[in-house]
Amino acid sequence: MTNVLIIGATGSVGSVTRQYFLDHTDDQLTLMARNTRRLGQLSDRERAVTGSVTDTATLKAALKGQDVVFAALSGNLAGMAKSLVTAMDETGVKRLLFIASMGIYNEIPASVGASGNLATNPMLQGYRNAADVVEASDLNYTVIRPGWFDNGKDTDYQVTKKGEPFGGHDVSRQSIADLVMRLAHDETLGSRDSLGINRK
Repeated sequence: MTNVLIIGATGSVGSVTRQYFLDHTDDQLTLMARNTRRLGQLSDRERAVTGSVTDTATLKAALKGQDVVFAALSGNLAGMAKSLVTAMDETGVKRLLFIASMGIYNEIPASVGASGNLATNPMLQGYRNAADVVEASDLNYTVIRPGWFDNGKDTDYQVTKKGEPFGGHDVSRQSIADLVMRLAHDETLGSRDSLGINRK
């Protein structure tokens, strides 16, 4: 059994990942969100924490006793990443799984759609800045770079490493949840690496 903190638990990826963990593991989940009422009914394996990742006291309380942190955030990503890395260092939690985006390393080949790269899409800069913060930390991190995600029920996906060309432009939220689950249960998988994920 693993203690997992899901930050951004009410977002589209966070909520699917929450359900995937409930269906496929016996892990204990701590669900952190600004509005925890949107979580609905909690199971006996879940607890909710209301707050923002930039609220240091709340974040450190949520981190207590955790084995793994999964962060699927929106907003000032670099600032959130800095707050999260600092709090994890101070509480001794080492495993961080952090959602960024495909294209932040200009790894999208023309055959997939090179317009999705940072060089041509400045909206990706926030994801790149956050990834840089995470990668500069001493945490056992995995940055996850999904393609554009959809509601497909498949878990038929391909993983690429940093420096490898990205394989495709879309992926199901279910696939992201499956990868997060695998990473949460194997601290050597994707250790201090950045993994792209796309539908095969």
